[in-house]
Amino acid sequence: MPTAGSCRDRRSVRVSSPTSESTDAQVEQPAENSAQSPAEAPKKRGRKPGSTARKTRTVELTLTVTGTLDGEWQAELTKSGTRLLQGVAVPAAAVSRAAAELHEDISKAIESVLDAAREQHQARLAELEAELSKVKQALADLQDG
Repeated sequence: MPTAGSCRDRRSVRVSSPTSESTDAQVEQPAENSAQSPAEAPKKRGRKPGSTARKTRTVELTLTVTGTLDGEWQAELTKSGTRLLQGVAVPAAAVSRAAAELHEDISKAIESVLDAAREQHQARLAELEAELSKVKQALADLQDG
C-alpha cells in the first residue's frame, strides 16, 4: 500500500503527463521518461505570446538626389523597387534646405558639394567678365577709328 508521500509523487507525475488519461502504468513512470518527442507533443491553439500592440505598416520610399559640379540637381523616387519619378529637376537651394532639415552631417556633406559648385561658377564668371571687358574695349577701339 502506498504511503501519503508517494501519492504526492504520483500526482506530480500525472500532472506532468501530456495525456488526459492516467493509468497505473503512467503513474509509475519516472519523471524523466514522461517527456514525449516533439512530434508527439499536442499542438497549442490560439495566439502566439507576444505584444498585443498593432503592428505598424511601413512603406519604403527611396529618394535619390544627384548633383553635378555645374549645380544641376535631379531627384528620383522609388517605392519598393518601382520607379515613381525620374529626372525631376531640383533647385540647389531646395536641396540645401532639405539637407539642413534632415541632419547636420548630411547638410555639411551637401554644402561642401554646393560650395565647390559656387567656386567653379565664380571662376567662370570672372573669366566671362574679363572676356566681356576685352570685347567692350575692342568695340570702343572700332568706334573711335
